[in-house]
Amino acid sequence: MKRQIRYGKAEIRCYRANGGKVPLFGTEITIDVFGDQFMASYTQGDNSNVVATDTMKNFTYAALLDYAGDTHEDWSHFLATRFLQAYTQMDWLRIRERELPFNSYSHQLYEGPRHDEHGVVELEVGRNGLRSLVAGVVDLRLVKLTGSAFTNFIHDQYTNLPERTDRPLYIYCDVHWRYGDSTFHVDPHDVAAVVREVFDGFVSMSIQHLLNEFGQVLLDRYPQIAEFSFEAQNRLWDTSAVSKSEPGRRVFSEPKPAHGVIGLTVSR
Repeated sequence: MKRQIRYGKAEIRCYRANGGKVPLFGTEITIDVFGDQFMASYTQGDNSNVVATDTMKNFTYAALLDYAGDTHEDWSHFLATRFLQAYTQMDWLRIRERELPFNSYSHQLYEGPRHDEHGVVELEVGRNGLRSLVAGVVDLRLVKLTGSAFTNFIHDQYTNLPERTDRPLYIYCDVHWRYGDSTFHVDPHDVAAVVREVFDGFVSMSIQHLLNEFGQVLLDRYPQIAEFSFEAQNRLWDTSAVSKSEPGRRVFSEPKPAHGVIGLTVSR
């Protein structure tokens, strides 16, 4: 019998105040630990090499207190490296991190953490250094009232969707990127701003067409990024009422739970 093992601690939420350029740094960490020296815990009930997941949580709090930086990529790498230095039985770690962003109203008043657009990091670090680094911005929710179309698709006996030369478009969108040789930090909210800018100005023939435009513009804006990937959900509302005198005046309602999902990865 072959075994592949991992264990760790999920959704460690913590906040650092007054520790760097960002006065309030919020983070949610999930840690996966890999190593053959933990096998005896599975096969023999021998926990002599096991670092308790509660210990991992407290270790994370202490590491955040010591972390002097301000980016979530560097924080994830800092934490993983600290674990490998402290516990030699760990072969490698996967850190999944999400930003817990706050809105700032003054130097002392904040609102949040927000539950909409936020940055994410997935990082793998082993004894030989960095194995993988992917960052992203997720939970973008964007509605465009005009400047989107969907026409000339296949029609058969199962098709009842009308063609629309101009339609409102409501998408949920996640964007991820893989750094190239340089790991120069990309701010996830700057990427989100580019996505909004493109969506606002580009007349798209489909969500596929829109995602391709996102990819072309982002690769041009960020030469340090080797690859961008997108997943968009079509969350377009149902049209429930239309004014007879003003066709642009409409009432929309929530659609059925089923929704389209479109993906794209663009690389250099």
